[in-house]
Amino acid sequence: MNIFIVGGAGKVARRLIPLLAAKGHTPRALHRHPEQASELLALGGEPVAGDLTALDAAALAALMAGSDAVVFSAGAGGAGIELTNAVDGKGLETAVAAARMAGITRFLLVSAFPEAGRGTAPREGFENYMRVKKLADAHLAASDLDWVILRPGTLTLEPGTGRVEMGVALPYGSVTRDDVAAVLAALVETPQIRRRIIELTEGAEPASAAVQRLAHEWG
Repeated sequence: MNIFIVGGAGKVARRLIPLLAAKGHTPRALHRHPEQASELLALGGEPVAGDLTALDAAALAALMAGSDAVVFSAGAGGAGIELTNAVDGKGLETAVAAARMAGITRFLLVSAFPEAGRGTAPREGFENYMRVKKLADAHLAASDLDWVILRPGTLTLEPGTGRVEMGVALPYGSVTRDDVAAVLAALVETPQIRRRIIELTEGAEPASAAVQRLAHEWG
């Protein structure tokens, strides 16, 4: 399959690309900066140049054309309210419209755990981020796409364990970016899981087995 990754140069995407390539898929990685292309190519991806914040739906749909699924893992990464609104908010809306224009129904969104950051002093930027992520989830869920919204706990850069906990509602926890990528790679190949919101933290179940368990339970 051709998998179009919005946010293709991000930390999750850079882990997802080689996993998809190893499975025989073609990860098509949307990236903003020209110097990122060679690294994405080395990871096994097909670099696609484009700035999400500057593309309209028609232009993005043209880049997506021929893809079988979209993974949206773009994020402003704490770079400010304006960029958060443009990438995590408006960018998601543009990608949803573009997927529909391109005739792509499978759409996976990396979102945020609802309890993220609680127990700390309120910060305007973070509160805005959580508001925008929830609105993005609602926008995708209201679409007619075969969507999956994945809500990982706090993302870490520790090496992945390959073991996770997945479900509709979980106690708050953390999860490595490696393991988020492993779950995404499995979800891409599991179309039976559709129109579901899934929470994800570190756990004891192998990632692929956890995805198959949910596919069986929800099938």
